[in-house]
Amino acid sequence: MEVQGPNPEFVQNLFSSISNTYDQANDLITFGMARRWRKSLVRWSEAQSGDSVLDCASGTGDLAFDFKKVVGESGTVIGTDFCEPMLKFGREKSQKLKMPVDFQWADAMNLPFENHQFNITSISYGIRNVENPIQAISEMARVTRPGGRVMILETGQNRSRFLQYGINFYCNHLVPKLGGWVSGNSDAYEYLNKSSAKFPAREEFLQIMKSTDQFSECSYKSILGGASFIYKGIVKHPA
Repeated sequence: MEVQGPNPEFVQNLFSSISNTYDQANDLITFGMARRWRKSLVRWSEAQSGDSVLDCASGTGDLAFDFKKVVGESGTVIGTDFCEPMLKFGREKSQKLKMPVDFQWADAMNLPFENHQFNITSISYGIRNVENPIQAISEMARVTRPGGRVMILETGQNRSRFLQYGINFYCNHLVPKLGGWVSGNSDAYEYLNKSSAKFPAREEFLQIMKSTDQFSECSYKSILGGASFIYKGIVKHPA
């Protein structure tokens, strides 16, 4: 199975251009619901106090901070991204919130970590923006301990034609306007909407995860009738 993502340089430039307004635009576009969806991912990951967590494509760090609240002082959270301007805001938020999350530059397709280093590895609204999603998922599984979890939050399509029509109308006509109003760059949000609309979801995305041969079990939960999905992969124990 082959899934081709966007050009990495294009993605870096895009997120650099909206980094200073990313949080505000995201809250406005999702009516703040993305915050609840990230918390749902953390709950389903079964993160515990003392766990070690890697959050890929961490951006300004919201999911990393949600994990840090759960793993506590005895746990560690590393947030990586290959867009340095986004990480800058994550580091600033870490100081402001007094929550020690280690933000590092890294490419999700070539993670600079040892095998089996983390209890949980996650990515939120980032897997569709990597050049090779299968390679990135394989890397996430590689650095996760056997029995650990790879957690992915991503957009998708609704099976209800009526609901999908409403979602499509909102995303096609209002999201670029709202994102452009906040960031001054409506083109960026038009791209993000288009990349979301054509990205595999549900069982099709589970097949992408399974094609890595890294998981003993893969499952998903639908959010808001299919506006987004949370995927969970249990990393295999060595044969």
